[in-house]
Amino acid sequence: MHPTVRRYLDDLVDAARDVLGDDLVGAYAAGSVALDAYQPGRSDVDVALVVADRLDVVRRRELVARLRHEALPCPARGLELVVYTRAVAGSGTPEPGFEVELNTGARMPFRATLDPADRPAPDGRFWYGLDRSILHQTGYALLGPPAAQVFADLDPGDLRRLLVEALRWWLALPGPAGSGPEEHGPAGGPPLPGAEDAVLGACRSLVRLRDGVWLSKVAAGRRVAASGAYPDLIARCVAARSGGTPPGGAQARDFQRWVLRQVLDLS
Repeated sequence: MHPTVRRYLDDLVDAARDVLGDDLVGAYAAGSVALDAYQPGRSDVDVALVVADRLDVVRRRELVARLRHEALPCPARGLELVVYTRAVAGSGTPEPGFEVELNTGARMPFRATLDPADRPAPDGRFWYGLDRSILHQTGYALLGPPAAQVFADLDPGDLRRLLVEALRWWLALPGPAGSGPEEHGPAGGPPLPGAEDAVLGACRSLVRLRDGVWLSKVAAGRRVAASGAYPDLIARCVAARSGGTPPGGAQARDFQRWVLRQVLDLS
């Protein structure tokens, strides 16, 4: 783990313990940190906290105040933190089910949501079940029992449904990941920053459903390319994460549609 991120996570756990005391069951790194794929300057820090029982509004707000970037500076692009009760974490539910959602950082729009009902539907509700599936398989315990003992995986039918929702959500977005006005121009359209993440994220969804394993975006992309699917596009997307030119938007969307068809065909 990157030493700067390690120190930040230690401080985050200490701050969370100050607020939650013995109600803090565990703290878990997810995403690129847990998958050993963290890229300084590009990656977020993803953290899940697990608490013994429901939190009252006062402690939810206090937790946000203590962990937001202005109080505890995040060394990455930003912190994406979600708090779950032990019951929700272990239930395997596809529903959001969180106590607190906090997005905060120097290069991340601030978001603090204290009730899943307040999460705007157009922003997607599939994230949380998929994130808990990733935590079940790859979560890195900063505090508490191993992640596999705390987070239940999704039922296969729920997993497939949420992956389809996620792929369709990305395709509906304007711009690099979706079906916006950039779909024009020669050679698949102009290069679009962010298109590489849409492509590699779709690879990760396909690999999870096909092979049963969550991988980092780059590792998943390489696995899909090794099977003979879109090797040049995927190689360009991997290179774009280190400063190369991203693919055109139309190329990215064509690939996303192909992955969606593969996911729909898998049962």
